Amino acid sequence: MDAATAGLLPADSARSVLVGRVWDPETGGPRVVTVRGGQLLDLTEEFSTVAELIEHAAPARTVARAAAPVRWSLKDVADSSEHAEPNVPRLLAPIDLQVIKACGITFTESLIERVIEERCRGDFTRASAVRGLVMDALGGSVAVAPGSPEALGVIEVLTAQGMWSQYLEGGLGRYPEVFTKAPVLSSVGHGSAIGIPSFSEWNNPEPELVLIVDSGGRVRGATLGNDVNLRDVEGRSALLLGMAKDNNASCAVGPFIRLLDDDFTLDVLRDEEITLRIAGRDGFRLEGHNSLSRISRTFEELIGATYGVHHQYPDGFALFTGTLFAPTQDRGEDGMGFTHRPGDRVTISSPHLGTLMNTTAPTEELPPWEFGLLAMSTHLARLGPARTHTEADPCPREEPVSHGADDQ
Repeated sequence: MDAATAGLLPADSARSVLVGRVWDPETGGPRVVTVRGGQLLDLTEEFSTVAELIEHAAPARTVARAAAPVRWSLKDVADSSEHAEPNVPRLLAPIDLQVIKACGITFTESLIERVIEERCRGDFTRASAVRGLVMDALGGSVAVAPGSPEALGVIEVLTAQGMWSQYLEGGLGRYPEVFTKAPVLSSVGHGSAIGIPSFSEWNNPEPELVLIVDSGGRVRGATLGNDVNLRDVEGRSALLLGMAKDNNASCAVGPFIRLLDDDFTLDVLRDEEITLRIAGRDGFRLEGHNSLSRISRTFEELIGATYGVHHQYPDGFALFTGTLFAPTQDRGEDGMGFTHRPGDRVTISSPHLGTLMNTTAPTEELPPWEFGLLAMSTHLARLGPARTHTEADPCPREEPVSHGADDQ
């Protein structure tokens, strides 16, 4: 396996079970694939969608044992993905029918930056001065468990100092912020352009761990994601969250889903280190880190707030878990902070999940999103039913699990 392809995959790729999707020009739609020895094997005859595969009682074991045909070279598909070559196989986001959910302000740093955005009313020129005021009011940091008496005390202190913010409840209160990030099938994959709308002048990437959860609330795998954020839009009003988060090509996921198995468990991810690198055409360079060990709420708490008796997801869901990365490094004049420019190469990587790379572009100049649920249904009908599972290798839906005190 060449060095470029090896960088795309987890450091221990020989022991990982990876699942993804490739756009196939021959059939005019996506194919479900797995990676073995630098080759992409086509699983579509057995699983027509990733959502169906995730519902299997033992997805990692089933994929590892699958006798699927080799369809493509991973290097060739990765190269064509990064160079945006038309009418050739390319990597897609590895999720398909799952609902795309996201959690906000799950790290102290992101809570502080959301408060700053709100107090600036989206004006990035005021961010540096307001950041100093907020940090002084917080006494330098917030190191308390959300929902605890200490956390509620911090809210009271800030309110008394005229620093109340609606973000304090999501960051320090009992319930986490969970929102729908993007429509089903709208995410882009490794190598694709990510869109920044022309109406935004203050924006940034958000490198995140994405949990892949089945219809019963069980984590079956994980991947990387970029929850692109328009800081000026959300800063003007939290009611504009949809405008700030959901635009064409504003959600990147990939490169592959790594399925949980005996070696790769949810506990492994609790200390995962996610690295972000931005390389601009103007020579600008920025690096940041998202340390999952510093997350303020457990994965189980975030899943419990998303799924339960109050809300079900029959096709499963992909859950962005939040980021502590909020860039403040000046790109131009002092105090002006960071914002994207067209052509920024955004690379998100972690030891156990590989590398997701995308390049920024004006949203309005990107191809329109056209392959939605109707097109997917038509495509699946043309393919015909996936092969029936044998009795020795069943695909049952297990009983749902419960998370959290509110899911009783």
